Amino acid sequence: MLEAALWGLVGGLALVAGAVSALVRGMSERSIAFVLAFGAGVLISAVAFDLTEEAIEIGGAGAAAGGLLGGALVYFLGSRLLARRAGGDEESGNAIVLGALLDGIPESAAIGVTLLGGGGVSVSFVVAVFLSNLPESISATADLKKKHSARWILALWLGIALASAAAAAIGYGVLGDASASLQAWVKAFAGGAILCMLADTFMPQAFREGGDRVGLVTVLGFALAALLSAA
Repeated sequence: MLEAALWGLVGGLALVAGAVSALVRGMSERSIAFVLAFGAGVLISAVAFDLTEEAIEIGGAGAAAGGLLGGALVYFLGSRLLARRAGGDEESGNAIVLGALLDGIPESAAIGVTLLGGGGVSVSFVVAVFLSNLPESISATADLKKKHSARWILALWLGIALASAAAAAIGYGVLGDASASLQAWVKAFAGGAILCMLADTFMPQAFREGGDRVGLVTVLGFALAALLSAA
């Protein structure tokens, strides 16, 4: 369980690293757009190969479809709620934070599940989670720092990273006795939240600020993550 928590923390700390990068160096809107595009490609690959495909193999198409729909609905409703309470530039940052939480917790639980077979953690999946978390925190921090202090922002991302570590431990300790359908649903839930966030926030912002070149960067991110998944 401790090993699962440590691997979950590794993936979650990418959120803190991305926030530090955005706070210390700052980034132009175009650079953030390319980071978002690359992250979108990584996330699309993770959804396709590490979450949805495995969910179908574990629990069948029904459980996977239910998880995808559940994750998308929770993100959609949460995002709409945040939009009512905040507006302007910070809305995008809040939406990405919500997406990081909704996909990060099930993703970390999935990391714990990969240890149940006794063959060690899926390194490719941990790397994919790490790479996808960086652009999430970089982009969100660029918006959040307009209204919040650096200490507040770092505490936010550290809290999510610690929650990810706890989720990985829980995934190992609890989901090992869960049914195949529930394990599949957890993986697919993360995928649904990610896809909804990509369509709602990541890609529109990337194209708005980076132009049509972001398509090439997105494919680059997808290709790298796909190679890691196949390794």
